[in-house]
Formats: sequence, C-alpha cells, structure tokens
Amino acid sequence: MKKYYEYIFSGTSTISPALIAETDPFSGRYFAAKRITEYAINTSPEPVCDTIIKDPQGIIIGTIRMGFGHARMSIALMSAAHHLGFTPYWFDLVSFPRTAATKTIKSLEKWYNLASRISQTSKFFNKYFWERVTSAMALPLSVAYQNKCLSELFVPLYEHISKDMPIICSHPWVAQGAVSAGFSTVINLVPDNFPIAFNIAEGSIHTVQSPSAYTGYRSFFGMDTKIPAKNCMPKEDIYEVGHYVDHEIVYNIEKDCEQRLRRVADNKPRRLLLTMGGAGAQIQRFTNITLYCKEAVHEKKVQLFINFGDHEKQCAIFQEHLRKAELSWIMHTDWDETEQFCAAAERKDIEGGIHIFLYKDFFPAVYATNLLMRVSDVLITKPSELSYYPVPKLFIHRVGRHEAWGAIRGSEIGDSTIETDYDCALRRTLKCLINENDLIKLYCRHIVANKRAGIYDGAYNAVKLAIRKD
Repeated sequence: MKKYYEYIFSGTSTISPALIAETDPFSGRYFAAKRITEYAINTSPEPVCDTIIKDPQGIIIGTIRMGFGHARMSIALMSAAHHLGFTPYWFDLVSFPRTAATKTIKSLEKWYNLASRISQTSKFFNKYFWERVTSAMALPLSVAYQNKCLSELFVPLYEHISKDMPIICSHPWVAQGAVSAGFSTVINLVPDNFPIAFNIAEGSIHTVQSPSAYTGYRSFFGMDTKIPAKNCMPKEDIYEVGHYVDHEIVYNIEKDCEQRLRRVADNKPRRLLLTMGGAGAQIQRFTNITLYCKEAVHEKKVQLFINFGDHEKQCAIFQEHLRKAELSWIMHTDWDETEQFCAAAERKDIEGGIHIFLYKDFFPAVYATNLLMRVSDVLITKPSELSYYPVPKLFIHRVGRHEAWGAIRGSEIGDSTIETDYDCALRRTLKCLINENDLIKLYCRHIVANKRAGIYDGAYNAVKLAIRKD
C-alpha cells in the first residue's frame, strides 16, 4: 500500500512543510491550545524556514481528522493537558493538503466513509464485507508492519517539531509516523476494546481503556493468525489508564447525574441526545428513532437533541423526513447561541420538542456533543469512542465489528445498555428509557461509582504518562 501511494503522489512524497504554532480560534478558547499549521512549503534540500516548534511546557496532541472519533479523543487529551498546566499543540495530519501524507489519508478516508454508509443500508455488505474488514482483516500482526511502512510517508510532516516534546497520538498512523521521525516519547492511544494489530505502533507506549483491552494487546490475542507470535508485548510498553474523557465532563459528573435524577423525580421531559458519527452513516436510524418518538414528543414526554455535526447533506435528508411526518424543529447553527442554549438547559426547562444542531466548522461539530451530553438524560449512539463517556447511553447498532466491545464495556461497568442490534430491541429499550425510571437511576449510580474508582481518568493518566508525572 505504501508503494502505491508513494507512486501516485510521488511529486509530493518528500515535501516537508515549514510549520508554525498559532493560537487556535476554537480550542484556544477552551484549552489555551495552539494549532500546528504550515506557512510555507519546502521542496528543496534546504528548508525554507529553520524554525523548530519547541516548548518545555508543551505537549503535541497528534491526530487524524478521519471521522470524529480520533479527534474526539484528542480533544479530551487537550482538555486534560490544559487542566494539568501544559500547553496542548493540536497536530492534525490532514492539515497539509499539498503533501503525500494528507493526500494518502484523505484517499483512504473516502473509501472508509463510503463503506461505513453502505454497511448501514446493506445487510449483505455489512455481514460479508464490512464486519470482516473491521475485524479479521485488521487483526494479524502483519497489519502493524504494513502501517509502519505506510507511516514513512508521514515523516516529512514532523521535521520542524522538536523531537524532545512528548507526543500523544489518537491514531496509530500518527504514532507510527512519530516513532519513524525519531520522537523520544510517543504515547499511542488505543481507541477500542477489540484487540487488533492495526492499533499497534511498535516503539510507542500504548494506553488502553479497560482490563480486557490490556490483556488482549499484551498477549497479542488472536493476532498471530498467520505467523505464530513467540512473545507478548513488553509490560513497559502498555498501560491501562482508563477512559479518555474531557476534564470538564469528568469534573461535573456528580452535578450532571444529580440534575438527571432531579428531572426524573420531577417527571420532566426525557432529554435524548443523538449524535451523528464522522462518516454520517446513521441517517436512517436517526429517522426511525425520531419517528418512533413522535407521539412522546407531542405529549412533551421527550425532547430530542440531534447533533448532525458538519453533515449538511444528511441533515437536509433528515429534515425532509420530518416535514413528511409533520414534525417541527428548532435549528442551532451559531456556536455562541449553542453555548447559551446548553447553559440555559443546565439551569431550567427548555422549550421545543426537537432541536437540531449543525455547524460548518469541524471543531464545533465535534464539541457540541460534549456540551449537550452534560444536559441530556440519555445519549443514543453507536458503540464507538462515545462508549467510554460518563453519560447514560443507549447503544444502537455498530458501524464495524471493532466497535462491538465498546458496548460490552459500557454495559458491564453499568453506564449504558447493551448493543441493540435490531429494531425491535431498540424500540423496546427506548420505550423503557422513556416511560420508566429505573435504568437511568441505575446508570447514574454506576457513573458516580465509576468516577470514584478512576475509570474515567484516562486522559489525565495519559498526559501524566507522557511527562512521567506520578
């Protein structure tokens, strides 16, 4: 694969962008974060600029804006780093459009997103192709070696960053690239509980969110499908740190659960949050859930908060379904107004049965869910990166088999349902969550207990690991 992309992007494979760190207009507002971007392109042997990004109090947060999941983990790390007194530097490998690295990633992302959407409309495609691609094909240890080779295309992006700065990576390609570029401290955040070699970056320190993931990666469980593995991953290379969750959410767990229980006791409308994934693959499920809740919305038993992120086309399709069903809605597209809405929802009742959120920029598209989940009673989501967040959750059908163990983790620690992988189970569970109170009380009780046990401290612990602060 590396040779293929090296060939088709041969004219840009050695381009090394001259970089500059500037205050990010959005994340800088919340985390005093800086964004690493380019201001010149170097195509000659001598660099256009010899500036090296270096900050003894800085931590590079490396990500790939491929969907929302990997970026969401990076935002959690920025939040934790800022809280612990460090300056986060957001480094997104798809921010350099003239380089082979960005072109390669965007090419692969296009096919990934397409397959994700098809998997939600074709049971045959999902069962016989996509489930296999996201599990068995990503499982063998040889995949980690293929990633290592592919990451050589990414090395030029790191040239103007000090290799002494710790880098925390929310995608294995970023970690592979950092290792190949010679960084002294590379933290590789493993996103899922399902152990696959795709997420391994040899030479980095791996962090996982659960005991089962620790065992799976430590022992390379199921990964030696072709060539037997004689050794395990060294214990010095892997740590169970807990769930990667933003400081603002962890800090307010008791308060937010208390508010949920108060709304339950006062028979307030149940606030359900639906959030679209980065691939935009769940439009039909969102429509079905909304139509199922139509009567409850009219009876003011349910309020729907639906975050479409930056998926304008999917939002337009959804709105057309609402028109046909004679349902009205309130649009939220301005970020300042969204902040005001969430602040009000924290203090008092709000009007309107259906609220739709849509943004042009990527950061608000992702971060809106962070604000909305704090004022929601139940988050309805596929069992992906949001599986690990401390909010009562109803899991709809996964988009890829690698997500299945996220639902298992959430249901076992008591903050969510099991995966409702067919419509009848989804409707039945949703009916229970709307009309009964026991599940929300159960989940809130376990969320508070989980916080005390440190289950949601993964972002803090990953930062401390990067700087070796006990």
